[in-house]
Order: sequence, then structure tokens, then C-alpha cells
Amino acid sequence: MENGKINIKLPDGSLRAFEKPISGEDLALDIGPGLAKAALALRINGEMKDLRTILEEDTSVEIVTAREEDDEVLELLRHDAAHVLAEAVKELYPETQVTIGPAIADGFYYDFAPVEPFTPEDLEKIEKRMHEIVDRDEQILREEWQRDKAVEFFKNIGEKYKAQIIADIPADQPIGIYRQGDFQDLCRGPHLPSTKKLGHAFKLMKLAGAYWRGDSKNEMLQRVYGTAWRSEKELKAYLNRLEEAERRDHRKLGKEMDLFHLQEEAVGMVFWHEKGWTLYRTLERYLRHKLEIADYKEVKTPQLVDRKLWEASGHWEKFGEHMYTTESEERTFALKPMNCPCHVQIFNQGITSYRDLPYRMAEFGSCHRYEPSGALHGIMRVRGFTQDDAHIFCTEEQIMSETEIFCALLLDVYKDFGFTDVKVKFSDRPPVRAGEDAIWDKAEGALREAIEATNIPYTMNPGEGAFYGPKLEFVLTDAIGRDWQCGTLQVDFVLPERLNANYIGEDGAKHRPVMLHRAIFGSMERFIGILIEEYAGRFPLWLAPEQVVVATITDEADNYAREVLSVLKANGLRASLDLRNEKINYKVREHSLAKVPAMFVVGKREAEERTISVRRLGEKHQKVLALDDAMADLLEEAKVPGQ
Repeated sequence: MENGKINIKLPDGSLRAFEKPISGEDLALDIGPGLAKAALALRINGEMKDLRTILEEDTSVEIVTAREEDDEVLELLRHDAAHVLAEAVKELYPETQVTIGPAIADGFYYDFAPVEPFTPEDLEKIEKRMHEIVDRDEQILREEWQRDKAVEFFKNIGEKYKAQIIADIPADQPIGIYRQGDFQDLCRGPHLPSTKKLGHAFKLMKLAGAYWRGDSKNEMLQRVYGTAWRSEKELKAYLNRLEEAERRDHRKLGKEMDLFHLQEEAVGMVFWHEKGWTLYRTLERYLRHKLEIADYKEVKTPQLVDRKLWEASGHWEKFGEHMYTTESEERTFALKPMNCPCHVQIFNQGITSYRDLPYRMAEFGSCHRYEPSGALHGIMRVRGFTQDDAHIFCTEEQIMSETEIFCALLLDVYKDFGFTDVKVKFSDRPPVRAGEDAIWDKAEGALREAIEATNIPYTMNPGEGAFYGPKLEFVLTDAIGRDWQCGTLQVDFVLPERLNANYIGEDGAKHRPVMLHRAIFGSMERFIGILIEEYAGRFPLWLAPEQVVVATITDEADNYAREVLSVLKANGLRASLDLRNEKINYKVREHSLAKVPAMFVVGKREAEERTISVRRLGEKHQKVLALDDAMADLLEEAKVPGQ
């Protein structure tokens, strides 16, 4: 504060001076009426605050509006939508108790304790009332209460859950209460200045059950999910994405295409059908070829390992509750949840020289982890899975070059599947971790230097590293804009120390190798699920589990159809024969539903002329080609990328 004035610095670097404290609302109006109308909140020195916050000293301020690139604005809108939802419920169903209502990815929810469970019809009524509350333009006002007063208030109005939450807050901490109309709620804020600022770009989506405070021992509540966006255009785009995601759902397509199934007798485990297993093996062959070229040595390690190894590696303490165990001869064994400790055992056999490094060890490792049943999702989140796992044992000096080599390999693989939009996140030390801070400093420094040497842009993902080291996470963006974290590269100085891994250096002494944990697909199951949804089941020809069906129009063409099938198979194409006594339109519909890329249709004329009527999936018209020409076209298209 200079000369008794309050100096406000704006994002463009300009200064505004005021004789006395000023609210954010008045600051926006001072800048211009257009900004005042659009203003939603403030950022004071980078921290989001209510628009009505009083500015009493020199500071940097940004007037926040609904800019598309501002994720904090979305969180603000969604949090307000949750409060409007709660107000609507209390108006329509006064006996319902409210609990908590946060913003979440793509929307918000609020947990309620209703007298009678809500129905889908109730959601329509609640959403209608929410729109009415927005149109009322109710002022949203913050008050600070003393804790015990707040507890007593919510008890008196029958809100026992809210009273419990407040009672757990330290007595000397002021309680933030937000009021809009006749509705009051506990909240840290910030919030919009009025309900009208929320707009109408929201929708209630579904009902679900939820335990009070997430504990299954507590009473069951009812959760209402919703979504909220900055504009009607964004809302419509989101709902369209949901429709498209439903159409592409790998569980639905997996059944239609006869790829796999899941059942209660093996929860979280995949039953691969013939076509699904063909797809699986095609992916495995593709990646194995890439790894052979990149000088990886493929190994296979045991499924069942004594707990002593998991204790030595640190996994028992960290992941013990997620391991499947069994007892035998007074020993405890665990199905491996990951492959890394077993790979160290192979590295430790014999004597390794610095001349042998880097040593790249790969395994399509079958792993098992106990995942809560509520977390399972088709083949994307399972209990039994196969990692396309590898570990690179190298010197500290080789971290940079190995990172560059791996990143190039990973991006090349993703490109072959059509994924060109790949984001990289740098995840540093988590709160609970193994190893001293000095080791983490060295590992994080080495990984940061290595990723920067690749010139690949990355963002920070604080606190999300593995328990033994920092990592890079590679995130794919699919055809409808969803992000999938698949690949990873982790720098580990800890596990080689714990499991006594050594190599003989140029000086003749023992040294610890650095261990780089890396994966490209992440898991075979999850990556296949992603591919099914990416392509909506319409795989490129090289990847399709069934590439072509030879279908007859009349039994007069059966012998020719068999000949065509033999030629297809002799050329390495995955083909089948449909000689059923069904109309050709029926056959076309059936094989189209199964997403077979090509059909060779043959009748009496084709048999006589040695031609093929070629039908391609998704195309309305067919074309007639000589058998040799039809074969040549398919063989060219079916080439595996890079091979």
C-alpha cells in the first residue's frame, strides 16, 4: 500500500489504485460493465476466491470468467451445481437429509438420506426445480460461524449428518456457511455470486448407492450424479460423447463379436473366446517382434513365489492386501502382482559385467491383484491380467539414452495403432515410499534430465510416483477424446539395493545397477479393451481377429468357396467359410454385426468366372474382382505395420 492507496495488479500488468478496500464485484465493474456481467470469481495471488471478497491490501487479482481452458472454472460451476441440487431436493422433499456434494471429473454428486428412495422420475422433478432456482437469481452469501453454533443449528433442523461433519472440525476453526435463498450448507468455497451465474448447462444423470463416509458398516445413502458445463454447447458435446462411448463399449462389442466373456465363478478374470484369443495373440506377436528388434531378452518367471521375496522387495508391506496367497508346507506363497522382483532374480544369476549393460529383460507376465468388485470394469479393470512388462538394468550414465530409446519405441508402437496424441506426465515422490530422500533426489533428477533430452513436452503429476521411484506416465487420447494412461517408465534405485543386484564395473568392483521399469500397453487386457472402443470394433485388417468370410449365395458355389478359403489361408489370412442355407442378406447382416472387415461373396456366376464379389464393412456397394486381384488387395492391406 503506497500513499494510503490499495494497488491492484491485473493480469495484463496494469495497476489500479483505490482509496479504500474494494470488493471483487466492484473491481470488475470498475474495469468495465461487460466484465462485471461475465465475472464468476477472483484469483487473488493465484488462489480462487469468492467474487465478493474484499481487497484490503496490495495484491495481484484476476477476474475469473467462464473461459474454456480454465478447469478451475468447471470445478467452481460443478460445486455450485451440487449446492443447487441439494437446495432443490430440500424444497421438494423437506424430510431428506443432506450430507456431502463435491465436484468430480465431468460433473458432481450429492449424497442424500431420503425418507423414500428417489426414482428416475424424481430426478426429472429435481432437475426442473434446479432450473427454477437458477432463474430466481438467488444471491450466494458466505458467513463464518463458530463451530458449536453450527453443530447446534444443523441438529435443530434435523441434519444429523451435516452436524457430524462439523463436529469433527477443530473448535477454534471458523466454519464457512453458504446461504442461497432459504438453503444453507457447510462449505469452504469459493462459490458463484448468485445461482443465475451457474446457467442451465447441467443435467442429472443417474442414481447410485453410497455408504455414509464410504464405510460399509455405516448406513446406506442415495447418491445423485450430475454433470455441469460452461455452456449448452459443451453439455451437448459431452452427452454426445457419452452416447458414442456407449456405442463403443467394449463389453457390448466383445459379446457381439464373440471375443470374451466374464462370469461370477471367476470374478475379474477373462474367458477368452477363439476370436478374442486370436486378437490377443496378434497383439502379442506384433509387440514381440518390436521387442526383438529393440534387443530385449524375453523371459518367463513363476506365478507363485514365497512371501519372503515380496517382503525383501517391499511389495508385501505396500501391496500385501492386494495379493492372493496360499499356504503349503508351512510356507506362505503369493501369486505375483507384478514381475519386477522375479526379474531381479534372473539378473542375479551368474556375474554381470558393465559390458553387458544395458540388459533389457521382457516378459508377458501373468499377474493377479485383488481389486474390490466395485472397481472392476469389463476387461479394463480385472484381477487377472498380463503385463507387457520389461526391466532395463543399466548404469546411471545410461538412463538418458535408454529413456530416449524407450520413448521412441513407445511412440512408434502407438502410432501403428493410430494414437498420435500422447501426453506425458512426470510423477514424483509419493508421501509413502521406499528409499531415502537423497536417492529420490538422484532418481528424479536423472529422469527429468532424460525426458527433457527427448524434447517431448511433459506436465508434472505431483506425488503420484511408484513407491520405489519416479515415473513417466504416457496418456493416449482416443477417437472420442478420452484419455487412457497406458505406458510407463520408472527409475528405480531402491529395488536393486533391496534385492542385492550387482554388476562388475570397469574398475573390477561391484556396483548397483539402476532398474528401469517400463511398459507400453500396460496390460494386454486393458489395451485390448481400449482398442475395441477406439475402433468401435472395426479393427484395421491386420488386427482383425477374423479378416474375411467367404459366403455363398447358392450351394452350387460351395466347392469354389472352399477353394477360395484354401487360397486365403495359404496366404496367411484369417478366414472362415459360411455355407449355411441362409439368404445372403442375412449372412451380410450377421457378419457385419461381428465387425468382419471383408466378405468374399460367391455364387454360380463367380464360380464360373473365378471372380469374387467383395463387400467391405461399412460400405454400401460391392465390387467384383478376379480372385487374384481380390487376394492381392487384401494381402497388401493386411500387412502388419513395420513388418
